[in-house]
Amino acid sequence: MQCVKCKDMYKRIEYQTIKSRLEEPRRFIQVVLGPRRVGKSTVVRQVLEELDAPYMSFSADNVPATNSAWISNCWAGVRDFMENNAYQSMVLVIDEIQKIYNWSEAVKKEWDDDTFHHREIKVLLLGSSRVLLEKGLSESLAGRFEEIRMTHWSYPEMKECFGFTLNQYLFYGAYPGAASLIDDEERFQQYIQSSIIDATINKDILMDTPIGKPALLRQTFELGAAYSGQILSLNKMLGSLQDAGNTATLSGYLNLLNESGLLRGLQKFSMDMARRKASIPKLQVYNNALKTLFTPLTFEQAILDRKEWGHIVESGIGAHIVSQAFAQRFEVFYWRERNDEVDFILRKKDSVVAIVVKSNAEKNTSGLSRFKEMFHPKTAFVVGDGGIGTEEFLSMDLKKLF
Repeated sequence: MQCVKCKDMYKRIEYQTIKSRLEEPRRFIQVVLGPRRVGKSTVVRQVLEELDAPYMSFSADNVPATNSAWISNCWAGVRDFMENNAYQSMVLVIDEIQKIYNWSEAVKKEWDDDTFHHREIKVLLLGSSRVLLEKGLSESLAGRFEEIRMTHWSYPEMKECFGFTLNQYLFYGAYPGAASLIDDEERFQQYIQSSIIDATINKDILMDTPIGKPALLRQTFELGAAYSGQILSLNKMLGSLQDAGNTATLSGYLNLLNESGLLRGLQKFSMDMARRKASIPKLQVYNNALKTLFTPLTFEQAILDRKEWGHIVESGIGAHIVSQAFAQRFEVFYWRERNDEVDFILRKKDSVVAIVVKSNAEKNTSGLSRFKEMFHPKTAFVVGDGGIGTEEFLSMDLKKLF
């Protein structure tokens, strides 16, 4: 697979958002957050290279977590550089800041000091563990920051930048760093395992969260990814896992995997919040490469296997939906009553959208009619046979549905 437009040159939509905010007068800390390997550092580097302003950039990736003074040292370096060169304004960038213990208190102290002394130091923070970032932001930096959420690459982006076909996108997912490896499936799988899964679990979860059974966390992810797009009760998961503990443990692990941008368990749509939380989860990866890593079939074999390809298509559409939900801030559920089912329910405020994925001619869509009668969604439609084409849907900006 040859890159059509080099990923280091390709500008994602967030480029313009970050650039315009850094060109404004100092007002808020800008926080870029999202899962690993989606291009956060690349887009920030692109902005800095074209921004008509001096900057200094630091990474906390290899800094000891207890070294909270490191953040103050970064700030001191920027202030000295700014003063020595008589700059009126500078940009300070800190990557993977959530790795530093009590980082938000240190940032608050330095930001408030700049505010008090009228220093025009604009601050851009990046991080891949959104739970740690958001916890620090809500605890210490309320009113001082804006979020810029980045998520997995869309089908149009992978098509334009790497020349992906629809089927390639559905099978190989949307990690730009792995795009050049799809002609060698073993190398591709090694990249997804080591650079995405292992790095996220080891660096974003296990290093910062007390986990009683790390092996069970990994098993939970692997089982959930393999069953992406399907409803699977926690009790059934317990029966498939070794040393599985209880359903509360699995539910907690699913929450951690969701917060790290790997896998989530969708709740059943209900007007009753208690019933939603007690529902059987529908498992869904954020990127389809995480599902197909656990299929025994090659790309060519999967396309020819009608049942397996149907699961891959449904999971790929779900990955598009949950990734957009993170970036665009809407909720995602599923709905099922007896034999009636709606694959995805999208909700933003009081606006509800119902979607059925029909990946083969045999699939029944009667659930959509039943759901419309019961809940009166703003819109309801089928993706696939007899409805909106899969390629068209994967090219949609879902916030426009609301």
